[in-house]
Amino acid sequence: MRVAIAEDGALFREGLVLLLEAAGHEVAGCFSDGEQLIAAVATDPVDVAILDIRMPPGPNGGLVAAERVRALHPDIGLLLLSHYAETHYLMRVLEIGAERIGYRLKERVAGVQVLGDTLDRIAAGEIVIEPALARRLVQGSAGQDDGAIGKLTERETDVLRLMAEGRANNAIAQELFISAKAVEKNIASIFTKLGLPGDATVHHRRVLAVLAYLQAQRIDGSVR
Repeated sequence: MRVAIAEDGALFREGLVLLLEAAGHEVAGCFSDGEQLIAAVATDPVDVAILDIRMPPGPNGGLVAAERVRALHPDIGLLLLSHYAETHYLMRVLEIGAERIGYRLKERVAGVQVLGDTLDRIAAGEIVIEPALARRLVQGSAGQDDGAIGKLTERETDVLRLMAEGRANNAIAQELFISAKAVEKNIASIFTKLGLPGDATVHHRRVLAVLAYLQAQRIDGSVR
């Protein structure tokens, strides 16, 4: 796929170029800030844009640029990168969109296989959340006795955690060593316990499930 990069760190930026080319992708543009990337994709569309969250202009320039790219070019996939797994960044990412978007740690995508898998899932329309952050949030929510999240069984909590990581049903089944039908039953139970609307699409309800436990955390800071 064709990929554009906006990253103000020259060393990491060049490293991404090498990883992408090694994975067989075409780097359509490489920029030091979001404004340059926005201008470039306006005339030369790409499949996915990779943006550093903390870069010029402003402290969260990557998020601002991602919002503008999504508004102007909704078909372009977005991968937001950060050194830290911070929940307020995740909430901003979810506000930008719940399809063709990802939030990963820089250290975790510093390999051809992980980066390639992340881009493939984003291009396929998925939302990809850093596993470490999803795991901490779900585990923290599961420990609460009040609210719908606290009513989930241990197995349902495991399924929700993997849903939060953006995993499809088959991938969840493989991870938990259960059948795909068992995954479907657990997801249906999660939807029921969280009171999610039955008339929503399955994908939309999956995103609502992720938002449910995020809101249950009542987070006003960051998790590292």
